[in-house]
Amino acid sequence: MSRLSVRIDKASDFIGKDEIRLFESEVELHLQQIHEKTGKGNDFLGWVDLPSATERDLVNRILADAERLREVSDAVVVVGIGGSYLGTRAVTGALSGTLEGPATGEGRRGRPRLHFAGHHLDAGYLNELLRHLDGCDYSLVVISKSGTTTEPAIAFRLLKQHLEHKYGSREAGKRIIAVTDASRGALKKLADAEGYPTYVIPDDVGGRYSVLTPVGLLPIAIAGHDMVSLLEGARDMEDLLKKSKGVYDNPAALYAVARNILYRKGKTTEILASYEPSLFYLAEWWKQLFGESEGKEQKGIFPASVGFTTDLHSLGQYIQEGLRNLFETVIRVETGKESLLIPFDPDDSDGLNFLAGKDLREVNHMALAGTQMAHLDGGVPNLEIVLPDISARSLGELMYFFEMSCALSGYILGVNPFDQPGVEAYKRNMFALLGKPGFGEQGKTLRERIKGFGV
Repeated sequence: MSRLSVRIDKASDFIGKDEIRLFESEVELHLQQIHEKTGKGNDFLGWVDLPSATERDLVNRILADAERLREVSDAVVVVGIGGSYLGTRAVTGALSGTLEGPATGEGRRGRPRLHFAGHHLDAGYLNELLRHLDGCDYSLVVISKSGTTTEPAIAFRLLKQHLEHKYGSREAGKRIIAVTDASRGALKKLADAEGYPTYVIPDDVGGRYSVLTPVGLLPIAIAGHDMVSLLEGARDMEDLLKKSKGVYDNPAALYAVARNILYRKGKTTEILASYEPSLFYLAEWWKQLFGESEGKEQKGIFPASVGFTTDLHSLGQYIQEGLRNLFETVIRVETGKESLLIPFDPDDSDGLNFLAGKDLREVNHMALAGTQMAHLDGGVPNLEIVLPDISARSLGELMYFFEMSCALSGYILGVNPFDQPGVEAYKRNMFALLGKPGFGEQGKTLRERIKGFGV
């Protein structure tokens, strides 16, 4: 049974019950199209039944390979970008704590640190990572459908070379797992030639919907987190959304409808707000999911995020009194993992003895409530997603909920939420500027144009 809930009462001045009821038949149609896999982009609706369709044999194999790498590794580098990276980062960030830097700290055999590569092109980061890996035993998980996506392909080249120099080709091959296409592509071809163990990225699951495939499950298991509970939480949400009748009974539908009503009233920016620093990468995953799914055909809500209370001292001013084209969706976590009592100070020089003996979590909750009231008074509608806790099971519920909400919201918006035609534009220009074969004339034109950019 799912424990997540959606509340829209703090947006009641902007969203009427009669307005929501107008979407009932449309939502029913879109849900049918999603579950029967007949809507726009239906070639990429394999994620819909992933939680219930994932076989135990696959789970057992993932757990066994994860344990094998854990036993020989102080660190495991996950190579990927976009959906091949953000889902894992969202889950491991939420469950691991918040003090780890990108390439600092030490893991140990049996509990390796996860590092990430291939998600940008910065030489400084990769050099720092390679220097760190000089001093520890490590393994690689490389994730790419094609094996030719620029950022992860370059990172894998560098890391594969480093691994082979460190261990020799034969031992290095035992420390690499590829998650890729079932039968084609450069990475699949290399994995077969080198004998790397492989996992399949299903053809009918796009990258940003892939966290519940081996793309996310394998590295999450390597990090020592309960991927079985993650799947169970997603399965609970899948069951709930299949059985729910009507918008108010279906949290994904309620969220999708509410945000589209606000969009039609000029609220074109959605700010995902959390008071839990460990959810930072969850927000990054959410931004890719909704931004890449809805931002097309000159349409779409712009997804942004803030971490409160930190950002109340920066972006809080804009949210309170800036352009009124935005709304907030607040993730509220009811029960925290940690407790910390505020001590009494005999001098009370900071004037905070009125808080002595209170749990810091209570202070955080009151900051949330006070901020919501202030933002509502400032004309910012607030939607709420309530989680019982930050656990693998709750994250599974939340991530499947967001996937279904995104699909529904895209259909309501009238776009295909499963393609990303605009992503190729920068790649074509970059390849031409770098002199990739076949881009001769375009490269010449762009190099003339770039002179005016000061590059």
